[in-house]
Amino acid sequence: MDNRPLAERLRPESLADIVGQKHLVGGGKIISEIIHQKQPTSLILWGPPGSGKTTLARIMARETGAEFVELSAVTSGKADVVKVIERANQNQRLGLQTILFVDEIHRFNKAQQDAFLPHVEDGTIILIGATTENPSFEVINPLLSRSRVLVLEPLAKEEVIKIIKKAAKAEKLGAKKLPAKSIDLLAELSGGDARVALGNLELAAQLAGPKPITPQVVETAAQARVPGYDKKGENHYNVISAFIKSLRGGDGDAALYYLARMLQAGEDPKFIARRMVIFASEDIGLAAPAALNLAVSTFLAVERIGLPEAEYNLFHCASVMAKAPKSRQVADAMSAAKAAARDQPDLPVPLELRNTPKAR
Repeated sequence: MDNRPLAERLRPESLADIVGQKHLVGGGKIISEIIHQKQPTSLILWGPPGSGKTTLARIMARETGAEFVELSAVTSGKADVVKVIERANQNQRLGLQTILFVDEIHRFNKAQQDAFLPHVEDGTIILIGATTENPSFEVINPLLSRSRVLVLEPLAKEEVIKIIKKAAKAEKLGAKKLPAKSIDLLAELSGGDARVALGNLELAAQLAGPKPITPQVVETAAQARVPGYDKKGENHYNVISAFIKSLRGGDGDAALYYLARMLQAGEDPKFIARRMVIFASEDIGLAAPAALNLAVSTFLAVERIGLPEAEYNLFHCASVMAKAPKSRQVADAMSAAKAAARDQPDLPVPLELRNTPKAR
């Protein structure tokens, strides 16, 4: 008897089985080409939980003939990395490639991430890191420069429904056992996370026993509606966009509403604080220069205090950002300067602006 969780038992084993992420796995797209050419390359997979990061890494290893070694940055340390490198060196002597998959790579500190560099550079390992955080902030630049960052999108409700239906077929759950309304609710409560949807389905089937899996049973299995990205299927990116646009439009009530939704949904508060730091320069800029100081202070407060206390800092900052006067002068000036530097990169520096060497 297979006692693995349903999500693990039904994990796709080929690109053809993957639901979603067509911008990466469709014909001619990057992951399809990596597999077709059998030339694995170091990648950073950035996306929300349950979007298929681990699955894609495993499929790439299987299809390219590389050995797959998996580490979690939460539970692994330097000694584990050393063992993997030793094993990869042995594989290299045998002509076998090694893919090291590091889940939650953002949890490794700078020194730990630095340890991968020489082995990525000399081809001893092909590093595939998975993260739910923006790699630009959480992964060191040398690793980023040696990797391709691929963004995985949250699964749409229709895609989660497709996954649930495949699971129902595999588990022999017919329409009487799992009615359409229950499938729809499972998808809605998943928050775009396939693993959550399948976990809820598995528990709901156990709770229902021989009886149908009704919406009421699904609610019991899920315990509570996953908040935050609403029943119409708005995702992480839509809600943060609504938050920023509300700040930009000066609608404080709307901005605080979207902020509350993101926090209830478990959004990383540092992500929200970072966006307000950017907003302070991009949208407020010279109209209220002190807004940048407030935004940076808010980020530091969130980083050092944490939730739930730092909620006060986030709501304080968002309220000020919404009410502050707006100016795009910095953003426009930056855009113009970058365009000029790109179009005329070799203009000589005027004599009066050059460095004047002092006689020694």
